[in-house]
Amino acid sequence: MPVNTLLILLAIGLSAGALGGIFGIGGGLIMIPGMVLLLGLDPHTAVGTSLAVMLPPIGIAATINYYRAGSVNLKYGVIIALAFIVGSFFSSRLALALPEVTMRRIFAVFLVAMGVRLFFGKG
Repeated sequence: MPVNTLLILLAIGLSAGALGGIFGIGGGLIMIPGMVLLLGLDPHTAVGTSLAVMLPPIGIAATINYYRAGSVNLKYGVIIALAFIVGSFFSSRLALALPEVTMRRIFAVFLVAMGVRLFFGKG
């Protein structure tokens, strides 16, 4: 692996981990565009790689700190997790059936919509 690729991967991981720990966002918001734009991965591979990466660090490391601080509602978390499993299973099957260009466009529209909502939203 070339050194510049390794450095890009490390930068993507560090950025995703830091923003995930601070804002609670999924690292995919950072990792997927980074892998597509900086490394040239196709959107399907970027999503699959992002999912493989996120479980241990976000699912375990950040949660421990929030749990210790009394900032985890386990009851809500379990209910959401069960629904998340179902949703992610079926949506991943759909995503894999879509053309790469469609995936890229859907993700771009989602990011813009969320950014506008956060910028102009109340609260």
